[in-house]
Amino acid sequence: MSGNENISSPTRTKAIIQRYKFSFKKSLGQNFLIDQNILDKIVDAAGLDSTAGALEIGPGIGALTERLAMTAGAVTAVEIDRRLIPILRDVLSPYSHVKIRNDDVLKVNLQELFAEDFAGMDRVSVVANLPYYVTTPILMKLLEEKLPLDNIVVMIQKEVAERMAASPGGKEYGSLSIAVQYYSEPELVCMVPRTVFIPQPNVESAVIRLKVRERPPVEVADEKHFFGVVQASFTQRRKTIANNLKARFFPEEGRERLEALLAEAGIEPSRRGETLSIEEYARLSAVLLAAGIE
Repeated sequence: MSGNENISSPTRTKAIIQRYKFSFKKSLGQNFLIDQNILDKIVDAAGLDSTAGALEIGPGIGALTERLAMTAGAVTAVEIDRRLIPILRDVLSPYSHVKIRNDDVLKVNLQELFAEDFAGMDRVSVVANLPYYVTTPILMKLLEEKLPLDNIVVMIQKEVAERMAASPGGKEYGSLSIAVQYYSEPELVCMVPRTVFIPQPNVESAVIRLKVRERPPVEVADEKHFFGVVQASFTQRRKTIANNLKARFFPEEGRERLEALLAEAGIEPSRRGETLSIEEYARLSAVLLAAGIE
């Protein structure tokens, strides 16, 4: 096995898998990237340099970690599968500024991790090929915890990336679009064919960059209420906003009060949830909150 070859090359990836007799766990969504060009696009999108830290989630055998180590000032890779820890420590041993943590990122105290691992860095980005079955919970944790993050560059399922970046009016636009866009500015970086993974996943992938906002694009007095209104509006996509909101907030009442509040927010009751902008949802949430509707 050539140690000079990048981990991401198909021959070295296969050699590492064979050497450690590693078997893929479908339950952990393990698909290893074997394309240097895609790795370059991911790392370039993060805009890293020696003053920046990088947090990687689900490093696998370290193909992206190696590429991050060549660019960032400090790298922490969080891997849930303990079978991969000795492999990562071995293949990444040339890089003293790489830290491997055997942990579930959904259970980690990220504020503490940032304080410990990225103390000397000017900024930090999350850069990862995320396991697709936990993409949304991981991204929402990263965004909701208001970490000192510059941006998040992740490879995820293509359909999920399109939903995150969607504008009002289309079928991709939903509560996930609004949640992601409340905390960040999403931008699709590139589409990724399934042929660049071992083993090949069943879905197409995409790289998306979420530029974390310093402040949300709308002012919201109660974030929990705001997201509750958004989710209620998409409960049944084919129903009008009035019907969805009535079922959630006014189950025992007639429609008069709801329609008066929608009029106050400047929203036609016949519209569907997917046509409302984030600004309209903020206005609607404020009107309902002022009326004591929680």
